[in-house]
Amino acid sequence: MQQHIFSVTELNQNIKTILDGSPDLQNLYVRGELSNYKVYPSGHHYFTLKDPEGALRCVMFRGQASRLRFRPENGMKVILQGRVTVFPRDGAYQLYCNAITPEGVGDLAVAFEQLKAKLHAQGLFDPAHKKPLPRFPEKIAIVTSSAGAAVHDMIRILNRRYPLAKVILLPVRVQGAEAPPEIAGAIRYANRWKIGDVIITGRGGGSIEDLWAFNDERVARAVYESELPVISAVGHEPDVTISDFVADARASTPSNAAEIAVPDQTELLRWLRSSAVRMEQTQTARLTALRQRLDALAAARVMQNHLSYVQDKRMELAHLQQRLSDLSSRQISQKRAQFSTLAAALDAMSPLSVFRRGYAMVRGPSGQILRSYHDTTAGETVSVTLGDGGFTCVVQQTYQKETEQ
Repeated sequence: MQQHIFSVTELNQNIKTILDGSPDLQNLYVRGELSNYKVYPSGHHYFTLKDPEGALRCVMFRGQASRLRFRPENGMKVILQGRVTVFPRDGAYQLYCNAITPEGVGDLAVAFEQLKAKLHAQGLFDPAHKKPLPRFPEKIAIVTSSAGAAVHDMIRILNRRYPLAKVILLPVRVQGAEAPPEIAGAIRYANRWKIGDVIITGRGGGSIEDLWAFNDERVARAVYESELPVISAVGHEPDVTISDFVADARASTPSNAAEIAVPDQTELLRWLRSSAVRMEQTQTARLTALRQRLDALAAARVMQNHLSYVQDKRMELAHLQQRLSDLSSRQISQKRAQFSTLAAALDAMSPLSVFRRGYAMVRGPSGQILRSYHDTTAGETVSVTLGDGGFTCVVQQTYQKETEQ
């Protein structure tokens, strides 16, 4: 019997038929580490799943990849679900992946942490961006389901605490694939038309899948871009969503959001009554002080005798006049004494006082003062000034003073 010789294509096709016919290989789970993960423009994902001793080529087509709720990364420990077959053209077997689950945690938990890290890095959680809530809002917009118990609890609490505020419901779906765009659209609508002074968005409790709409990036960015302050109220106290981090305020429950959004009218009335009492006490004390001041003014001497004030001022004026007169007299006496002293000193330095003592001043023909016998000669006419007049004479002789031996 002649041995059958396979072509390459035949052999690859036979192996594919064997693998495709094995039920164990059509729906299996494989554990490993992602490596060489690449996403092509076609939308298909190609990667390798490996462990310390082996590697397996894998592909995840665009349809299955679009259902991923997290971003697979190299080095991530995962469990793959899919089927093993051969691609006849290459003759290499590979795993056609239908689902990827992070090992040890759910895919939603991984997606939550990835989106949280991404938005935190972009500054969407920055406290500096958060807006204060209005103290006395006139209108409150609620973005939630109209069929849930949460909206009725919020409306009941808002009406009880602060009936002055108008409540406007923007009904949206809060669960399912259609929920995120509806919630984001309602928040943008409220901002565009200024529906309220503050927005409350959220829903009642549920599983992580039920609350997932508030972990959507579209909702997070709508909350961040809102010009109106937003209160996030999703689930119960332990539940935390991405919208809680982005919102201007986080409420543990929808009922707590209603309590945060408005003041309590009972507390307001108590405060108003207390303020009224304090104002009355303040005005009473002020009126009492003014009355006491008025009584003191009425009892003053000037109010009892109208001329007494004028008389007091007249006496004060006379006293000031006397003080001014005495001061002027003292200053005049001091100036006179100072003048006499200066006049005597000036007189003592005057040449006239010297003349009165018998001295004379002699001037030459040109008017110069003669200080030495050398300054004139015999025959010159000189002028002599005395204390009470003078005369002109002719020099007959000059001589030098004899020095004492």
